[in-house]
Amino acid sequence: MIRIVVTGSECTGKTTLAISLAKAYGTARVPEFVRQFVCEQGVAPTYADVDAIARNQITLEDERAAAASAGPVLVQDTDLLSTIVYSNHYYGRCPAWLEGALRLRVPDLYLLTGIEVPWVADGNQRDRGDRREEMQGLFREALRSRGLAFADIRGTPDERLAMATAVIESVLTSRG
Repeated sequence: MIRIVVTGSECTGKTTLAISLAKAYGTARVPEFVRQFVCEQGVAPTYADVDAIARNQITLEDERAAAASAGPVLVQDTDLLSTIVYSNHYYGRCPAWLEGALRLRVPDLYLLTGIEVPWVADGNQRDRGDRREEMQGLFREALRSRGLAFADIRGTPDERLAMATAVIESVLTSRG
């Protein structure tokens, strides 16, 4: 099984793509824990919440990976890289253990969704509509600086799905 993580700045169609990919491959989708956290808490997270958010994301990933173990692909709506990027951006720091945990959980491929889709406010979940290019640059640099495999995914939802599927198929083919 290969692990695919959809990543990028807020409100770039990550969840839409992750849902479409999971459906296309008939597999599990790992949701974004922080979304559930914000909905339950009713407020934006603080630095004190980062550790719990990361640990719960790991738990979701492990649970869904076990459930999807028979399939060729596991699709993740996010992973620890997003937690690291946002923690550093919002709080200027990140729990030290996260970098090591990310290195132990590197997926096979990241799909970096483009910022060309319209930004939509979402309460405490999204607040950087005016800083999308900056945030996207932080994600791109995080991927590059860690040497993580990624593909840029852009266009309409249908174009994104086609691009993502083509890249995933090439990874599956290369793994034999």
